[in-house]
Amino acid sequence: MANDHHLRTRFRPDVTEVLGDEQLLARFAAIRSQFKVPTAFPPAVLAEAEAVVGAPLDLPERDETSVSFFTIDPPGSMDLDQAMHIERVAEGFRVRYAIAYLTAFVAPGGAIDAEAHARGQTIYAPDERTPLHPPAVSEGAASLLPGETRAAYVWDMKVGDDGEGTSVEVYRALVKSVDRLDYAQVQRMIDDGSADERVALLKEVGERRIAFEKRRGGASLPMPEQEVTKDDAGHYVLTFRPPVPAEEWNAQISLMTGMAAAELMVAAKVGILRILPTPPTEAIERFLREAKALGVEWTEGQPYGEFLRSLDRRDPRHLALIYDATGLFRGSAYAAFDGEVPANPEHGALASTYAHVTAPLRRLVDRFGLAVAEALSQGQPIPEWARSGLAALPEIMAASSRVASGVERACTDAVEAAVLGTQVGEVFDGVIVDNGQHGMWLLQLTDAAVVAQTSTRVRIDLGDQVRARLVEASIDTGEVRFEVVERVGSQGQ
Repeated sequence: MANDHHLRTRFRPDVTEVLGDEQLLARFAAIRSQFKVPTAFPPAVLAEAEAVVGAPLDLPERDETSVSFFTIDPPGSMDLDQAMHIERVAEGFRVRYAIAYLTAFVAPGGAIDAEAHARGQTIYAPDERTPLHPPAVSEGAASLLPGETRAAYVWDMKVGDDGEGTSVEVYRALVKSVDRLDYAQVQRMIDDGSADERVALLKEVGERRIAFEKRRGGASLPMPEQEVTKDDAGHYVLTFRPPVPAEEWNAQISLMTGMAAAELMVAAKVGILRILPTPPTEAIERFLREAKALGVEWTEGQPYGEFLRSLDRRDPRHLALIYDATGLFRGSAYAAFDGEVPANPEHGALASTYAHVTAPLRRLVDRFGLAVAEALSQGQPIPEWARSGLAALPEIMAASSRVASGVERACTDAVEAAVLGTQVGEVFDGVIVDNGQHGMWLLQLTDAAVVAQTSTRVRIDLGDQVRARLVEASIDTGEVRFEVVERVGSQGQ
């Protein structure tokens, strides 16, 4: 069983002002210091950003500002990496996906480039985010903001009625987004029939791509997601954020783009892939035994990806399996190559090769992947800065990912402690979702978006519904600890 997994947490970008919780703010600052998160940009970086915003290094000649692109992002986001336009064509669909052309604002070897290599990626915390690039670039000149003419890499992709991609071309062009939408807006527009064809077709393409993913044997995990927000009094709170289908449809467009990029790179034997080992047979067999022990039916011969999609996070037994399944998704990494494709190039969860190319404002690696893919698509030499820089990226991204996940995990622990701090001694309902460390178990509360370690006074097993007393909740250490006092329902019930 996994014993080090933590819920994925979303820190909303519009949570910026602080109206209280001084102790929590101090903890967030201490966490950033602990993980050596950069603070302000050096003067040389800011000076270069100011200069390049006024005089971009390179702008595309091709003009596609007549195409009515739209963006979909969380409310309050300013670093808009992607915009899309979808239309129906005779053989299926045409998807144009515009990605910010950051190369127009980052001189290879310059101050912004050096600082981006030092940072690796944007780091998110509840009270602030530490951007990869100066905001004048990432939230201004390079961001695909509505009504603004922007430079972009345009991925022009054809998709058949069966959801499979049939062709792709990548080129640089000037684009203009005309609508800035969030996921809830898109979902509402599609549900009530008010969406125009550009937006309405997102559902059709997304659902066809999901069906294609199932046929490929791809797998996705319905992991609960915490969201850190603030209540009306200005205090931080944790909630489980119910996803809307539009998020998955949108994600499928990004995944399709990453797969197309990987195909270009693999064919040319140069690039950088996001890889994930396919779960070994023994791991899947162990997971099958766990499902059987929890009384969750897994039809003989059913692909594990299809089984994972059938799990319902509202069912205690299924929830325990969802946590257990995280062990099938370990070992992700970046693999740079030039001249020989890696021995195991696939992303096991996607059942496909895959590259990160859709978030250059927030991830260093994407800027390089985009430059490589565009050159390959156009039959042009790969820019020397991009080709020579590939080898260093896996280590840079691994190091920055450790910082990003460490900050997220520690901040979430602190928020959990703050939310529960006044309730030490009280008893909560919850579900045992995993084996913990040092004889502890992992408890997910039923009525609060909290997952924490628990000891027990009674015999328990995975999937059991229990009542547990809160014995510790410390903001300063992030420690939240329970003790099970009663088993309410067993896994077989």
